[in-house]
Amino acid sequence: MSIESRTLLFAVGLALAWPAAARIVCCDVNGKRVCGDPPPPVCDSRAKTIYLQGGSSKEIEAPLTAEQRAAREAEEARKKEEARKAAEQARKDRALLDSFTNVKELDAARERAIADLEKNAEQAKNRLEAALAKQKKLDDEKEFYTKKPLPAALKKQIEENEREIAAQRQALEQKEKDVAAVRERFAADRERYLQLTGKTARK
Repeated sequence: MSIESRTLLFAVGLALAWPAAARIVCCDVNGKRVCGDPPPPVCDSRAKTIYLQGGSSKEIEAPLTAEQRAAREAEEARKKEEARKAAEQARKDRALLDSFTNVKELDAARERAIADLEKNAEQAKNRLEAALAKQKKLDDEKEFYTKKPLPAALKKQIEENEREIAAQRQALEQKEKDVAAVRERFAADRERYLQLTGKTARK
């Protein structure tokens, strides 16, 4: 019988003879089994086996280095994020399937959403045209004051109208972006719906 085997048998036998609170800790050091109670200091930084009263045992992995801890935490964070994304995708899939019974319904919803945005854009366009028309009148009125200060009331009207023009132009630009975003979102939903239902798109 090898020295390591005899050492292990001795450790187990000793554990059986000790009180319930006693334990023996063993670890491998350069291929040799080292055991003791209290645990040998050399085992502090190594994987170890703890033999308890009654012959039971449990394995303890070696303490992680700072790099290993960082790697493990990063891996756990990655898995957690993947699980979160999977749960979120499952929620979206359920909502998609609950909202539409076929592709035509999905396409109709897209057209309604775009129509609402275009209606709002038309309103912004009308307000912009009105502000531009007002700007022309204000510019004509301003011609009378080329050699003297503008009246405060006229100056205020000009500034307010300029802000209105800027706001409506910005609103129109945003509506164009919103329409593009709706088209992109519904295109992705359509593709996902076809994947989930196993259907093919009809032109």
